Amino acid sequence: MASPGDPPSPALSAEVAPARGGPPGESPTHTWAVGLLMAAAPCSVREAKQILLAAAELARVTAVEVAAAMVAGTLGMPMPVRIERALRRSLEAARTPHRPGAVQTVGIQPSRLRTEEVLSRLRGCQARLAAAPTDPGTLRAMDDVAYTLCVLMGRPSTHQAVLAAEQHLSAAAE
Repeated sequence: MASPGDPPSPALSAEVAPARGGPPGESPTHTWAVGLLMAAAPCSVREAKQILLAAAELARVTAVEVAAAMVAGTLGMPMPVRIERALRRSLEAARTPHRPGAVQTVGIQPSRLRTEEVLSRLRGCQARLAAAPTDPGTLRAMDDVAYTLCVLMGRPSTHQAVLAAEQHLSAAAE
């Protein structure tokens, strides 16, 4: 029996792989983990893959092992402690602005209605991804809306764009 700090075995990866596949060259387990990260963070596909790779590097395991541990966790199996910590740190780092002191402004603020609409679409995609992390249509929709929100709010990451959109909406309500 493996201890909680041990990385998942290759057998676990096959055991927890969902039936549906993702993009060519990616395992269903990897697609599931990316979908989970996109729903939790929220983030784009690119950002989710970066979080997954950063967690693997921190835990000193492969991205496949991190993905398998994440999927196993959703199925009620305990996630190895060092992978869980690495994943938490990677998510935290992704949510931290690269230039903490820099204040970013957008020249022209988007309309409140457009901001609400894009943020609502993002939240809807998050909910759908939480229910079905490997659904290719939802993965594409989340990636598209994350990109749209980043462009709309003039921010480099989805997390920063969500914060800016929420701030814009709260300022408009006052």
